[in-house]
Amino acid sequence: MRGPLVVKRAFSEPLLLLAAFGSILLATTTLVALTMYASSIADAGVRRTMETASYHQTAATISTLVTAETFPRYDRAVRDELARAYTRAPAITTSFRSDSYVMPGQDGKELPELLRFGSHDGLDRHAELVSGTWPQAGASPVEAAISLPAASATGFEVGREFVTKGRLDPRPVTVRIVGVFQLDDPAGERWAGEPLLSRGVERGEFTTYGPLMVARETFVARFASNVRTTWTAEPDLSALTPERLRPLAGAIDQVDERLKAAGCANCVAASRLPEILTQLDTASLVARSTMLIPVLQLLLLAAYALMLTARLLAEHRRMEVALLRSRGAGTVRLAALAGGEALLVALPCAVVAPFLGPPLLALVNQLPWIRASGVRLSPSADLGTFLVSFGVALASAVLIALPALAGARRTYVEEQSARGRGGVRGLIERAGADLALLAVAALAIWQLRHYGAPVTTTAAGALGIDPLIISGPALALLAGGMFGLRLVPRVSRLAERLTSRRPTLTPALGAWQVSRRPLRYAGPALLLTMAIAIGIVSMATAATWRASQLDQARHRAGADLRLPGPPDGGELGPLGRGTAFTALPGVTTASPAFRGQTEVSGESALLLGLDAAGLGELFHLRPDLSAQSVTEMSRALAGGQAGKLDLPGQPRTLTVRVEAGAEVPARLVLSDGLGVWRDLLLGVLRQGENRIDLDLRSLAGRSGKITYPLSLRGLVAGEPAGLRLSGLSADGRDVAVPRPAGDVPGVVAFAPLRELGPLPVVLTADLAALLKLGVGQVGPASITHRVLQVKVVGVVESMPTTTAGQKAMLADWGTLQAHELAAAQPPRPATEWWLAAADTAPARAALRNNPDWDVTPVDQRELAATLRDDPLASGLQGALMLGFAAALGFAALGFLVNAAVAARERRAEFAVLRALGTSSRQVFGLLATEQAFVIGLSLAAGTGLAVAVGTLVVPHIVLTGQASAVTPGVLLDIPWAATAAMLALVAGVLFAIVAGLARRLRHGHIVEDR
Repeated sequence: MRGPLVVKRAFSEPLLLLAAFGSILLATTTLVALTMYASSIADAGVRRTMETASYHQTAATISTLVTAETFPRYDRAVRDELARAYTRAPAITTSFRSDSYVMPGQDGKELPELLRFGSHDGLDRHAELVSGTWPQAGASPVEAAISLPAASATGFEVGREFVTKGRLDPRPVTVRIVGVFQLDDPAGERWAGEPLLSRGVERGEFTTYGPLMVARETFVARFASNVRTTWTAEPDLSALTPERLRPLAGAIDQVDERLKAAGCANCVAASRLPEILTQLDTASLVARSTMLIPVLQLLLLAAYALMLTARLLAEHRRMEVALLRSRGAGTVRLAALAGGEALLVALPCAVVAPFLGPPLLALVNQLPWIRASGVRLSPSADLGTFLVSFGVALASAVLIALPALAGARRTYVEEQSARGRGGVRGLIERAGADLALLAVAALAIWQLRHYGAPVTTTAAGALGIDPLIISGPALALLAGGMFGLRLVPRVSRLAERLTSRRPTLTPALGAWQVSRRPLRYAGPALLLTMAIAIGIVSMATAATWRASQLDQARHRAGADLRLPGPPDGGELGPLGRGTAFTALPGVTTASPAFRGQTEVSGESALLLGLDAAGLGELFHLRPDLSAQSVTEMSRALAGGQAGKLDLPGQPRTLTVRVEAGAEVPARLVLSDGLGVWRDLLLGVLRQGENRIDLDLRSLAGRSGKITYPLSLRGLVAGEPAGLRLSGLSADGRDVAVPRPAGDVPGVVAFAPLRELGPLPVVLTADLAALLKLGVGQVGPASITHRVLQVKVVGVVESMPTTTAGQKAMLADWGTLQAHELAAAQPPRPATEWWLAAADTAPARAALRNNPDWDVTPVDQRELAATLRDDPLASGLQGALMLGFAAALGFAALGFLVNAAVAARERRAEFAVLRALGTSSRQVFGLLATEQAFVIGLSLAAGTGLAVAVGTLVVPHIVLTGQASAVTPGVLLDIPWAATAAMLALVAGVLFAIVAGLARRLRHGHIVEDR
């Protein structure tokens, strides 16, 4: 073959050079793909967050008082500063609200009804005309449009003309209604700060209608008399990149200061966007940093695989190199040959890898969690990917050339004498470098567990990636694998002793061969161990992440469907809400709940009241968070209950006759069939007989229904006053009143309240420690400045619906209400409803169709889907799968090359065995025994190493989408079924390689001495 010596030399060893080419191509392609993936995921995460961010989160508002003279100057300054702050000039709307004007015809009243005027840029884009037209500027009289709710409340129609005067501006204004409109989304966030516009009427000390919307020019000319003006900036953030997050946040933060410097001293700027951008920047940095973990693992594995191949190549050519040196080849010449050969293999990989990366990512796009997130990765090769590719390829070329250079100074005689039996301990083991590396890895993992993320604060106060923390898992895998190599000589000697006692030749000879040259098998064993460990850790991380998203969703929701909202409303009253919610399709169990902050023994804590009987279906508590099961808590939480007097039928009115010994304010406490308690004010009772008529229909609301029967729970006075319930009638029919218990002053109840006993509670561990109470113990607790005896029936590490570190207390709904009645306190309102449903979708659809119910649903399934589909949070999974596939590729390739080269180097040995009468089957058995030792030891060591590293590392790299610690804490989830299948698959592939080598042995392709 003619051509350069380096080419001829390379083609003389096609197997090893092909293995080196495959390893470099696999390393460069995978690392290029990981680089593209990390960049794409960061961009996709920022884009997704901005796309799903609400109006309230992204909009910025600037408000101040203006007059007709100051408005143009302020308007120009605001628009200039907003355009300066944002990358792209935002869409700016201006809204005005006037002072109060008197309703026509009510000038002389002491408390007249009022009107307000307003203006809003682009209102026609967010509202639809019901009738008439939009108002025009400059018309006389003033043209105005009114919302449909305000028109219904005032009776104003299109064409109505009237005169009104301001309470602060006596100039009369003639107004003509030219249009009636309806907001597209009255309950939307855009109108959250303008309740009058969305509802049409506000009732308080004064009743105010409006606002009557006029053209902007009209408002400035006629109504801008030192009135509130708000500019709202709606930015276009679709092109925002991770690099622009913090600069944009800083620019928006400075708008307020710059406006004041520009002369608008009273301007107040407000926006949640800087906080969101800063948080998103941190999350993006943490996401990219965690993706470096599989990258570094892969780098170490690739480097070791290349070094193993290079070592085999160097050992195979050691005599050839010594012969060249004896014939006058100098070190420079030998280095040039080794380097040229390495570049001949590496450079094609550097060119091809950037073009193979996108197709590889197209396969990643098919992963279920990537598809579910809606992220579509479509990167292309750019300068950055080529730089990564060439950098990895050149580093690989150096690794291939180094072993050849290390032996370039030996003479032919030295090489001959060096051949022979190898030692049982490698240089690294003899020097104790594996122990030192293990210590460094332990330090890195300790820092990861301490800081909770691979990102720490730099000396300059900014966030940065800590190289030691990032490298911790990779170093732990390498150090653990190297430390495991110490087992190879010991296990091989043990196997030799065991097999030498058996009459079969093949196992004994195979075990003797391994114990004779343990270092020959240590290299592939370490490669397989690291590959298996990386694979299992990757699978465990992915499984742990998915389980954690479900745990977070269940913990944050508390139940299948939780409905927080005001306990009372116009559409659904306090006793009408539960009826509507329990009738939602698919709901099987429901409970009213009180959820609110309170003070427990001087510490802020969450007080949660739920029906103990429904805890089993409603209360989502992860089993490991408490030593007591939810069923045990359910039985123990139900304590003493208050008595009740059921009212017959379905009464709409109630007449109460009460005798009082003194003038005192009083309340009547009722409950409905769902257990919701409500107190009705009876006013101030006079001394003697009092008769109070109550209308119960208002308790249901406009469209709500009461769940009967209604029950009378008690009568409560503000202070002891000798109350006696002398009579009661429902819808005019008398109700027999039993003799009430009078053991609590100021409370008329229907069962003894002093016999309630201590309040059974479930506490978080930190609150239990504060109260110095354990399970089964009874002690005092100050709850909202009132000392109660509580009995601890359960302790949980974290209470569902709470955040990290939040103290909480859970009590039974009925028992809690009974203790409130015993203390003459108002009953706890139902601030939430907890619902159980096999499928929450129909219930959510019904809630969307009834926005007037005024609830904010928390759906556990939707929350889990949202968490799972967050690109920043889920991005690590795709990187792990890429690393996992590459690790198995390196393992198979390295094992194949090492086994083939080992068999080829022992051609003479196999020929002697065949000459002595050893059959082909026995030679195959010999090979199988040797390689089974490597495979078995590697699979076992890799699995053990993965469990150890996974336990220490995985729970600390699974974070929320906001890069914060997960609540409840992360539990390591190793999918043992999938792990066993993977181990079986790897073992099958490796034994198939051994079988292929044996087949070639039978045909003489390897043992033949040519």
